[in-house]
Amino acid sequence: MSNIILGVTGSISAYKACDIANELTKEGHSVKVIMTEAGQKFVTPLTFMTLTKNRVYTDCFDNQDPAAVEHIALATEADLFVIAPASADIIAKAAAGFGDDMLTTTLLAFRDKPVLVCPAMNTNMYENRVTQRNIEVLKDLGFEFVEPKEAYLACGTVGKGALASVDVILERIRDLL
Repeated sequence: MSNIILGVTGSISAYKACDIANELTKEGHSVKVIMTEAGQKFVTPLTFMTLTKNRVYTDCFDNQDPAAVEHIALATEADLFVIAPASADIIAKAAAGFGDDMLTTTLLAFRDKPVLVCPAMNTNMYENRVTQRNIEVLKDLGFEFVEPKEAYLACGTVGKGALASVDVILERIRDLL
């Protein structure tokens, strides 16, 4: 089966990434989760470690294998890079080429293979012209997207910005593999 990186960023929908990781692991894929600091505020690394049976990566400087540069090794061995949920912050960092944490440095090292971005944020943030420009930049670079859905959001409003359903994301992952 495939090696998949699952990036988890700061969004209330981070709990849905647990279902994504769990389903992919059950299908026989090796899932390596990279969490941003904000993502860890919503779900713990222990949850993903338990579901995937793999170490969870949270810090560029917590290199546990002295023979490897971990963000390079992860990027090299992965077949697919999925960011779900993808916050406005990670979309902006990716569009600008930032590499200031484990997720962004690994993403910068990931080449010539598919990247799937699944945005999740407040409607105003999603529809903001800067966010939309950043999405277009990433699309022009070949990044794939699963559009967020319209739903009742954590802020109490209804609008586009909720993470797409787990089934829709899994179907897109399977298509890309």
